[in-house]
Amino acid sequence: MTEQGVRWTADQVLALAPDAASRKAGSKLGVAGPWSGTGSGEGTVWGLCKGSGSRPYQTVVDLAGAAGPGYKCSCPSRKFPCKHALGLLLLWAGDEDAVPSGGQPPEWAGQWLAGRRGREKAEKAREEGGPVGGPADPEAARRRAERRAERVTAGATELEQRLADLLRGGLATAEQAGYGWWDETAARMVDAQAPGLAARVRELGAVPASGAGWPARLLEECALLHLLDQGWLRRDRLPDALAATVRSRIGLPTAPDGPPLRDRWLVLAQYDVVDPKLTTRRIWLHGADSGRTRQLLSHGAAGRAPELSLPVGLALEAELTAYPDGGRARAALGERFAAPAPAAFRPPGTTTAEAAARYGEALRDDPWLESVPVTLDRVIPVPDGDRWQLADADTDTALPLTGSVRSRPGLWRLVALSGGAPVTVFGECGHRGFTPLTAWPEGTGEAVPLC
Repeated sequence: MTEQGVRWTADQVLALAPDAASRKAGSKLGVAGPWSGTGSGEGTVWGLCKGSGSRPYQTVVDLAGAAGPGYKCSCPSRKFPCKHALGLLLLWAGDEDAVPSGGQPPEWAGQWLAGRRGREKAEKAREEGGPVGGPADPEAARRRAERRAERVTAGATELEQRLADLLRGGLATAEQAGYGWWDETAARMVDAQAPGLAARVRELGAVPASGAGWPARLLEECALLHLLDQGWLRRDRLPDALAATVRSRIGLPTAPDGPPLRDRWLVLAQYDVVDPKLTTRRIWLHGADSGRTRQLLSHGAAGRAPELSLPVGLALEAELTAYPDGGRARAALGERFAAPAPAAFRPPGTTTAEAAARYGEALRDDPWLESVPVTLDRVIPVPDGDRWQLADADTDTALPLTGSVRSRPGLWRLVALSGGAPVTVFGECGHRGFTPLTAWPEGTGEAVPLC
């Protein structure tokens, strides 16, 4: 791997930050003052950062790793990347003299890089050679799958009875029962090894406290949960693709299926979804040649950001393998052939009317789909009472923004970027509206993350 010809922008570096506090702290370290012994070469950036102790922190970033950028710092932070890694990348991005290129990493950085490359080779060998320790017993695997299917069936049957009891007693009983009833029902689904059902049940528990109109929302979500239950109980009658979607929604493990697709993948957006037990990172990619949009998922334990992180606006040449789960466009990241680099192409845009129609079509393959990825071309953010919408510059149609967007700084970043002029916006379009994730100004402007 050779040194990248073009360095990243500050926005692309800050898009790697695990949280707002890390972005702020890293920005303060993106100056030459605290740094010494800096350099870059062969897809790697390194340096020494002066801290509160007598010894500087040793920081190295691998931009060319097969699984995405990697970070190593001798500081005690549990965040990835830490503020020192962010500061070093910001310095590298903004001051070529402060971080010269073409050098060889020092011994401490080289040892970590060698270990990382060795682990990547071992992982690739395992994937190519099959399970470690010999081939798996297919008969034992079949019996395990049958036992789990029996547990899930028992759980789905119990859940059907509980939903029937709820509707028979009236939705008002859900408000009186409080969250405890839902939590206990979710625990029963966990016991049945159906984590997808458990997650949807927990979400239902919050609906009665969600404000005016909650009974209609609860009834809608109960209907979708009933549909998922029935899909599982009658899965043998479903088309193969829909049956695979039901298994995935129930929470059964699925593996990538089919040949890998090699392409130059533009990083459209990256954001985290945090709950008390898990942090899930969602990364949207768009293929330059294939025209396909795919989503990568990675996970981190509570309080820790997932390791996979890709800067928005850059493109990487890599292989992706799709999952067989309907309209969610999930994929697994395979072999990477180059480090992320700046790219001039964008995904083709569409109108707001076509975006809504695209979501409706996707529901045929996955009735539980919350949203689909869409790029809107030539839209203008405009207020609509106490809400906002994206209006087509060339037609009289518009898409409302989801309610959660109003509390995010990305909305005002989008409004400022537009300034009343059309912009291109990538985001997720669903039944609650449109969530903008990334925007480009008219012309050849760089991608601006909104999340």
